[in-house]
Amino acid sequence: MVEDARSNSDVERLRRHHRLMWRIRAFEEQALRGLDEKVVLGAIHPSIGQEAVAAGVCANLACEDILLSTHRGHGHTLAKGAEPLAMMRELLGREDGNCGGKGGSMHIADFSVGMLGANGVVAANIVIAAGAAHAVKLRQEARVVCCIFGDGAINRGPFLEGLNWAAVFRLPVLFVCEDNAFAATTRTAAMTGGEGPIVRARAFGIPGVEVDGNDVLAVESAVAELLGALRTGDGPRFLCARTYRLTGHTGADPATYRPKAEVEARWKEDPIARVAAHLRLAGVPETELAADAETGQAEMRRAYQQAVATPYPRAAHAYADVQDVGDPRAEAY
Repeated sequence: MVEDARSNSDVERLRRHHRLMWRIRAFEEQALRGLDEKVVLGAIHPSIGQEAVAAGVCANLACEDILLSTHRGHGHTLAKGAEPLAMMRELLGREDGNCGGKGGSMHIADFSVGMLGANGVVAANIVIAAGAAHAVKLRQEARVVCCIFGDGAINRGPFLEGLNWAAVFRLPVLFVCEDNAFAATTRTAAMTGGEGPIVRARAFGIPGVEVDGNDVLAVESAVAELLGALRTGDGPRFLCARTYRLTGHTGADPATYRPKAEVEARWKEDPIARVAAHLRLAGVPETELAADAETGQAEMRRAYQQAVATPYPRAAHAYADVQDVGDPRAEAY
């Protein structure tokens, strides 16, 4: 942690983070349960171990600010304010999911809380974020765009295109690289030339900082400073948050490519446990810390049970939201 939580305001901030991070972890655990019970019929990319990034970033975002996420986006979406029952229904493909049950885990969006969408295509959200930020600038709106992506995305073309566009037009977008050291099942360092995300961002003239992504107050503080510059029209900013996913790439991935000792060592840096340790030092009783965990787990158990009991959409709903104008075959000639 950046510093011990000595003041009442620090303790209350940490309690809010502790509660949210437990809600995120509990949601992921129920999502994995859905995979095991075969009611989730697609991939689940859990963010267990990365909760501090979601909590620290979104603590600085207003509802009207725009967020874009990745295939590993449940935590970001919850932290932005989305309703967990609607999210769970979406994962299960049920009625009243965020996207009507059509998007699933990797494509959740909730415009009502500024969540423009998760994205199953690595790095694709970066250019979408640049477009959204350009629209914000053209409309002279008092809001910012935040785009979270993984370290594997820095080796794909949209990273170059999106950062370049944002730099040229000085767009109000914060790029957040949630660096968990793996691109799917490959160590990112083994396939990345140069010195990594921060150096690449600075090559475009985008100021950036690196932070311990398992330290929620460090993330919150860094994002607050970066967004302060963004909100004054000072162009894009970049954050690299170093973290670690404590599970496999997907719920079906045993992650045998990682040494057991490495994973055990990283569990000792669990961001939730780190917050709890500082709250203990600040005098928060163990019973209250346990209550935070149980409250989050109970909420997500209810969401899962209600989602399982929710019917699938009517067959006719398959034809809703389908564009039926502008046939490209006719307009191409």
